[in-house]
Amino acid sequence: MFTFGYKSKVNGPMRALIALVIGIMMVVSPANALTTVVKIIAAFMLASGVVSLVVGLKDKEKGSLPLMSFNALVDLILGLLMFIFPGVIAKFMIYLIGFVLLAFGIVQILALISARSAVGMGFGAFILPIIVTLIGGFILFNPFAESVMTMIAGAALIVYGASELLSSWKMKKAIDEYEIHQAPKTEQPSQPENPLADVKDVEYEKVDEQ
Repeated sequence: MFTFGYKSKVNGPMRALIALVIGIMMVVSPANALTTVVKIIAAFMLASGVVSLVVGLKDKEKGSLPLMSFNALVDLILGLLMFIFPGVIAKFMIYLIGFVLLAFGIVQILALISARSAVGMGFGAFILPIIVTLIGGFILFNPFAESVMTMIAGAALIVYGASELLSSWKMKKAIDEYEIHQAPKTEQPSQPENPLADVKDVEYEKVDEQ
């Protein structure tokens, strides 16, 4: 079964929550939403860089300091650049959102197709993922003004968030059903051999004692 992105019960709802929050923010305040989103992502990257550096220093005896230091350096540099130039990076956020919606929409469709055998579902389950995929491809062309595209992208993120919640619920049921049916049957404990099992009854005659 195709479970990419749904192996953990937390991943799907977390993606849905993030998409809903960002989508609502972009619809309510399209003028400043993209810049705010960039700053939020920058804050996460700076925090990730600090955590990577601390973990690398803590486990330096295991030889992980060089790798963790490199990861921390990359995260810190990218985070600082996003904080310093949020307006420039915000112009590319629409394309990034379009790509993410397109990719996640395709993942949802593939996951639901693989889950149909485990959990009965009709064509209605695919409507929202198909809409998300189509809008994601549409956003990549960016045919309208930035403010219009921001609202469209925000609405698409809201649709994706709702679709992700439904898909996560269906995938959880499908994975549970799959594990139940595919679980190896427990072998019955072997019974101890009866040492008298091969002993047969025989007829005998009593001999009178002389």
